This record gives sequence, C-alpha cells and structure tokens, in this order.
Amino acid sequence: MDKARETAVRILYEVHENGAYANVALAKALRQENLSEQDRRFVTELVYGAVKAGDTLDWILRRYVNRPVRKIQPLVREILHLGLYQLFYLDKVPASAACNTAVDLAKGMGMKGLSGFVNAVLRTAVREPQKAAFPSGKGHATEGLALRSQHPEWLVRHWVKTFGFEAAEKLCDFDNEQPVLSVRTNTLKTDRESLLRELKACGAEAEASLWAPEGILVYSHGSLDTLKPLQEGRCQVQDESSMLVAHVVGPQPGEFVIDCCAAPGGKTTHLAALMQDKGRILAGDIYDHKLLRIEENANRLGIHIIETEKIDAREIGEAYEGMADRVLVDAPCSGLGVLRRKPDARWRRTQEEIEKLPFLQLAILESAAAAVKKGGVLVYSTCTIELAENQGVVSRFLEQHPEFQLETTGNFLPLPTKHREAKMVQLLPNIDGTDGFFICRMQRKG
Repeated sequence: MDKARETAVRILYEVHENGAYANVALAKALRQENLSEQDRRFVTELVYGAVKAGDTLDWILRRYVNRPVRKIQPLVREILHLGLYQLFYLDKVPASAACNTAVDLAKGMGMKGLSGFVNAVLRTAVREPQKAAFPSGKGHATEGLALRSQHPEWLVRHWVKTFGFEAAEKLCDFDNEQPVLSVRTNTLKTDRESLLRELKACGAEAEASLWAPEGILVYSHGSLDTLKPLQEGRCQVQDESSMLVAHVVGPQPGEFVIDCCAAPGGKTTHLAALMQDKGRILAGDIYDHKLLRIEENANRLGIHIIETEKIDAREIGEAYEGMADRVLVDAPCSGLGVLRRKPDARWRRTQEEIEKLPFLQLAILESAAAAVKKGGVLVYSTCTIELAENQGVVSRFLEQHPEFQLETTGNFLPLPTKHREAKMVQLLPNIDGTDGFFICRMQRKG
C-alpha cells in the first residue's frame, strides 16, 4: 500500500469517526510514522484538504453512489473521500494514481470485497466529472457558494444575510487561504529586530507585522520542533490579531491581573511580558491539560508571575471579588474568525450552538466584572465575527451594569490603524486581511 495515503486515511477516520482534531491527529501520526519529508507534506495536504472539503466531498460522492453516504463502511468512505479529493482538487495527482491507490488501500486495509465498489465509484467520477458540477444560476447562488468554498450552507446563508453576498464570498475565500505562521517576540528575552535576524539565519522567510510591535509573520520555515528561537523561548506562536488583546488590557508591572479563560496561554504570557514579569497573573481554566499547556509555555518563555488555577470562569467573581486591577475575558466562542487555521472547525459548529453561546459569554463576563476593583479595567475579546457574541454581549452587559463604562478601545491598540476611533474593535478578514477578532475595553467607575 501507499504509506502516505494509508496514513491520511487513518487520520481522516480518527477525525470523522472518533472526533479527533485534525491538527492533533496529524501531528500524532507524523510522529509515529517513518515518512520522508515529501510524504509528510503530501499527507498534510491530503488531510487538511479533505477535512476542509468536508460536506462538499459528501455532496460529490452522492453524485456517484446509489446509497446514503452514511451507510458506506467508514474506512471505505474515507478512502473514497481521499480519492475524490485528489481527482477534483489536486491537479498534480494523475487520475490513474488516485484510483489505483484507492483500490489498493481497500484491499490492504481489510476490505477486499469492497475494492470493486471503490474502483467503480472513482472510475465513474473520472469519466463523468460533469455529474459533480455545482448548482448555479438564479436561486442557487448561496448553495453554489457553500459547495464551491467548502463551507456549511447554513453558515454561508447566515453570512449572506448579515454581510451581503459579496462580503460572504470574500470571507469564504479568506478561510480557504493558506494561513501564515505568526509569532510574538518574547520581549523578556530579546527584541523584534534581533529575532528577525535569528529567524532568517535559521532559513526562515520573515517580516515584521504591521499590527503588533512584537509580531512577526513567518512565510516559510522548517519544522517548528527544530526552530531554535521558538524552542528556546524567544518567541511564541500567536495570531497577529490576538496580539492586540494584551495591549488593550494594558497591564502595568506590579499589578494583579486575571485571565479568566487563559489556555493555551498566548495572551497570558503576553500580559506577563508587558508587565516585565513583575506582579501577579492568575490564569484560569477548567481543564487540567490546558493548565499544563499554560505552565509549559510560561516555563519555556522564562515567566515566573503566572499562577494557574482550575476554576470555572463563572466563579471568578465570587472567588476574587473586587481584587483585580485588570481582568481579561477571552471568551469561549464560535471561532468563526479563525476558520482558515482550523480546517475542521467549520464543520463542527452548528447554528444551535452559536445561538446558545451568548448566554454563556454574558455569564462569564458578569462574573469577571465582579473581580474588577474600582477604577480597574475589564476587557472582553473573542476570535469570532458573530455580532451576537460580540457587540450583542457587551451591549447587554453595559445595560445591566451601569458601574462600567465603555472606553474607546481603538485608542489602546499598539500601532496606528483605521480602528483607532472605534469604541469596540472588530477585525474582519475580508476587510482587514487578518483573522477575525473582537476586542472591547471597559472601566469600572471609581
């Protein structure tokens, strides 16, 4: 069997049948399998591509089978997904290779009796690709966009209603772009110019971010496991827009700061760097393994002021009432602003889940607010572009809590941008060219 394709099929099975996250399952498999660098890249392309295509591949598959897709044996279904992805989306793979290796996979993975079925489906797709032409024309524009851009139709309809068709199309296109790795300079150990020189000396292609003074965009690099500046704690992987949050919080050395939903610690460690590792930061989360990630990041970066605590963010206010100088609520959210970085996230979200999130977010924000001392600062942020989770939550909070006043959040952004005058900062991928992010700063009246 083709080892690269077999590895990809097993990863897809873990993702779709056992609920594994694509990036986690991929990393685990690549560590376990002895693959060449070329095969590692091919497996990554196959997995991320097929996962991102998601329901679009099922739609294509239904054009060539006369049974419900969900009734196809799971491993066979993943072999077909992989075959169809190569046929319809990878020009560099010959059709014969996609078909023959799929048949070999079926035989080699214990489904010899179904190898003929696999062969028939894929050979038909090669002969009759027009069967899988996406709908177009009047009345089918949204459905066609959803299939073409590999997004759930309910989400595309929602974006069309909220932003308009053209903006929704640009949002979908952005989600399908190759994300650029961004890292934050650990200013406790180095400065951005020195880090840029070091990264380039390691063979990376990198340039300074225009959004954050510590930010660097890395366009090409080797394995992160061997990237010396990262492993030795002189930088931290963090999205560009995410780097803005700590600056809006504006912590000072010696203060007590609470980060309510802190894992994996990117913003927490950024807060510590801005505080020059002086003071106290409480990093809360409800999962032990996530708290361990925060501690590992802090240790690698040489940070000593972060204390982790297993605590539900809805209990922060009761446990630390009126004690904190500044509190950050980077709330659990739908993540609709960072879909390009998480190929499976678009298919894991549901409309019902998103409708429930604002209630949880408001509960967390209200609890966090109780922990802010008079004159202190409360910052609410998410990595979504969903109005109900962002402006909607903040507006309801302010209506119910007159002791807090909304500040001009844009004034606290670290570099000049068109958002400087914004009361609430909303970054939109289709407009700003960054991950979608929302930040709002409020102050408790003295």
